[in-house]
Amino acid sequence: MNIAEQIVSQLVEAGVSRIYGIVGDSLNPVVDAVRRTGGAANGGIDWIHVRHEEAAAFAAAAEAQLTGKLAVCAGSCGPGNLHLINGLYDANRSHAPVLAIASHIPTPQIGMGYFQETHPDRLFLECSVFCEMASAAEQVPRLVGSAIRHAEALRGVSVLTLPGDLADGDATQPTPPYLAVDRPTLTPGDDVVRQVATAINQASTVAIFVGAGVEDAREEVLALAERVKAPVGHSLRAKDLIQYDNPYDVGMTGLLGYGAAAEGMKGADLLILLGTDFPYDQFLPDVTTVQIDAHGEVLGRRTEVTVPVHADVAPTLAAVLPLVEAKSGTFLEKTLERHDKLMTKAVGAYTKNVEDTTPIHPEYVASILDEVAADDAVFTADTGMCNVWTARYVTPNGRRRLIGSFLHGSMANALPQAIGASLSHPGRQVISVSGDGGLSMLLGELITAAAYDLPITIVVFNNSTLGMVKLEMLVDGLPDFGVDVPGVDYAGMAAALGFHTERVDHPRGIREALTSALAHQGPALVDVRTDPMALSIPPEITGEQVLGFATAMSRVVLNRGAGEAVAMARSNLRNIPR
Repeated sequence: MNIAEQIVSQLVEAGVSRIYGIVGDSLNPVVDAVRRTGGAANGGIDWIHVRHEEAAAFAAAAEAQLTGKLAVCAGSCGPGNLHLINGLYDANRSHAPVLAIASHIPTPQIGMGYFQETHPDRLFLECSVFCEMASAAEQVPRLVGSAIRHAEALRGVSVLTLPGDLADGDATQPTPPYLAVDRPTLTPGDDVVRQVATAINQASTVAIFVGAGVEDAREEVLALAERVKAPVGHSLRAKDLIQYDNPYDVGMTGLLGYGAAAEGMKGADLLILLGTDFPYDQFLPDVTTVQIDAHGEVLGRRTEVTVPVHADVAPTLAAVLPLVEAKSGTFLEKTLERHDKLMTKAVGAYTKNVEDTTPIHPEYVASILDEVAADDAVFTADTGMCNVWTARYVTPNGRRRLIGSFLHGSMANALPQAIGASLSHPGRQVISVSGDGGLSMLLGELITAAAYDLPITIVVFNNSTLGMVKLEMLVDGLPDFGVDVPGVDYAGMAAALGFHTERVDHPRGIREALTSALAHQGPALVDVRTDPMALSIPPEITGEQVLGFATAMSRVVLNRGAGEAVAMARSNLRNIPR
C-alpha cells in the first residue's frame, strides 16, 4: 500500500463516497488510488470530474451542508489547488465539513521556485480550521485523521497539502481506525438561565431573530414565541428551518429582506438573537439584547449584548421557558398585520396580473417555480437577485432545502452546488436558480452535468445584466455602468450538450416550460428572458438610499435619456414598501 492508497482507505472508512476534482500530475497517485477502490457502488469512492476546481469545492460544500457529513475535493499542485480557494472560503463560512486535498510539487523542490510552486499550507490558512502539509510517511495516517476530525468537530474546512512524491511512496505506519464522535450538547448554567428569563420578564415587548443555529431548536423557538407573543424574524440561512407552519413569522430583514422583520425588531423592548451571526449591524436595533449561540466567539460582535449565552439554543430555551411569564399579544398582532400588508402589497405585487406583461417579471417566474417544484426539492440559488427571488417566493415546508453562498456571497455557486446536491441525493429533485451572470462564470459545469446525466433543472433568470450590482450603484448615487452584457442563448448552448431545454419569452409559457423541464429524467435548462429593470427593494428604505437613487436617476436621464429612467420606475414602483 502506498501513501495515497492509505489516505483513500481512511476516507472510505470515514464514509466518503466521492471526491470532486480534476486529475493531474502531483494528484495522480491519489486519483489512481480512488480508481483501485472500484467506485462507490463497490464500497469505494467515485471520482467526480468537474471542469473547474472552484466548482469541486462548491459541490463538496453543498454535499456537506445537505448531509452533515464529511465531503472531499482535490486539486493538483499550483493552479489546480489554487482554484479551490473560493469554494473553500464559502464552505468554511457555511460551517460545512469539507476536506480538501491540495497536492504539491516534489518535496526536494519545495522552496526552490519550481514549476507551478505555491505554498498551500500558507495560502489556505484563512479559509480553514486545519491546514497542514504532510512531510513524512510516518506522519500521514495521524495527519489525515486529524484533518478529518477537525473538519467534523469544528464544522469547517481542513486542507491537507500532499507532495506528489510522498503520495506515491510506501506507507510505513498502520492505518488507524475511524471512530465517529457525537457532538456534545452545550447547556447553560442556572445563573445564566435566570438572567435570560429575567430579561424577558422585564420587557414589555419581545422580538426574536433566528439564524441557522436553530436547526435543532424549532419547537423550543416556537414555544417561546407563543409564551411571550413575539414576532419571529429570520436570516436567509434559517428560512427553510423556521418559516414553515410558523404563525409568528414576520420574514427576513437585511438587504434581501421582506416583510415586517425589521419593523418588529425595532419596535420591541428586548431582542433575542438565536443561533445567528447576522452581519448587517445596520439592521439590528439599539435595544436590550439577549444572544444565544453555540459559537461563543460570535457573541456581541454585531450589536451590544446585555445577556450573552454560550450554549446550544434548544437546551437553553427548554430551561428558560418554565421561568418565563406569558405576555399579551398586542405587539405581535400589530407586527403580523404589518407583515401581511407588506407581503400582499409589496412582495405579492409583482406576481399579480402580470400574465401578459413583458419583459417577464422575475418574481413571477419564482412564484410559479415554487408552485410546480416538488415538496422535497433542493434549491440552490446564485448570489445576487436570485437570492432575493428565492428568499421571497420559495416556500419552505420542512422537507425542502435552500442553499447558496449566503455568507461568502460568491457568484457562480448555484450550478456546482446543484451538482453536489444531485450526486449526494439521487432521486431527489434539484433546481439551480441561476442568474445569467453566475451561470456564465462557471459555464463549463454544464458539461459536468451532461457527462454524469444528472437530473438537475437549471432555471436561468436571463436579463443580460448584473442586477444586484446595478442596484448598488443606483443607491450610491451612481449611474449603472459596466453591468450589462450582450444577450446569450443559454438554451441553445445547453441543447448542444444534450440538455432538455426550454426558452421562455412570454409569461404564459413559464408554467409549461418549468413543468416539462422538471419532469425530464436528466439535465434540463429553462432560459427565461426576464426584465433587466427589476430591482430588489429592501424592506426598510433610508433617506440616504432615496437621495442616492434620485441622484443616480438624474444622471441616467442626462446621459441616456428619460426613457430608461421611466422604464425602471415602472418596473419597480409597486414593489416599494408602503
